[in-house]
Amino acid sequence: MAATRTARGAPTDKHDKHDERRNQLAESALRTLGELGYARSSLREIANNSEFSHGVVHYYFADKLELIIYCVRYYKARCVTRYDEVIAGSSAPDVLLDAFAAKLVETIVDEAPMHRLWYDLRTQSMFEEGLREAVLMIDKTLEEMIWRVVERYAELSGRPPVCTPQAAYGLLDGAFQQALLGHLTGREGALDNLVAQVRTFLPFLLAQP
Repeated sequence: MAATRTARGAPTDKHDKHDERRNQLAESALRTLGELGYARSSLREIANNSEFSHGVVHYYFADKLELIIYCVRYYKARCVTRYDEVIAGSSAPDVLLDAFAAKLVETIVDEAPMHRLWYDLRTQSMFEEGLREAVLMIDKTLEEMIWRVVERYAELSGRPPVCTPQAAYGLLDGAFQQALLGHLTGREGALDNLVAQVRTFLPFLLAQP
């Protein structure tokens, strides 16, 4: 089958293959980044822990910063809709609370290195100007993701929210980060405490009956 062409006549499959390879590199790099963190990861270190050579990695990404920004955007683009299924499948306030809390715990257990990397990069962006635009964009999408949960919970409860999206995100993100830290350091009851906090916090984000 002949490749389709853009307005300038270039075959689109070449562009698709380029993006596909960058995505493959991102998948591979995320494993190393999640293990080592921002400061200890270099293009060479990432290549050494993947099936790709240093030359291949450098061909697709000019430097570590470009690769890391691409990796985090790639990962977060996949995860920002993870709670939409919870929203769509909940028909009562308590059902939503339980499903949302369970999903938070699940993602900590299954993807702790990626969340650890995200908090590392968010902190690094206070010092590394090149990270800020991507971090702020991703942070905004996460805020919107949490607000969709709050709005659905408010709708099911028949009570309007009494906080801003920023406040709701800050509260729940703080609880999530503490639970992640507890999980990574083996603190007993860290995940159970997160579930309890979600069940306590969300009702107080709405107007009281």
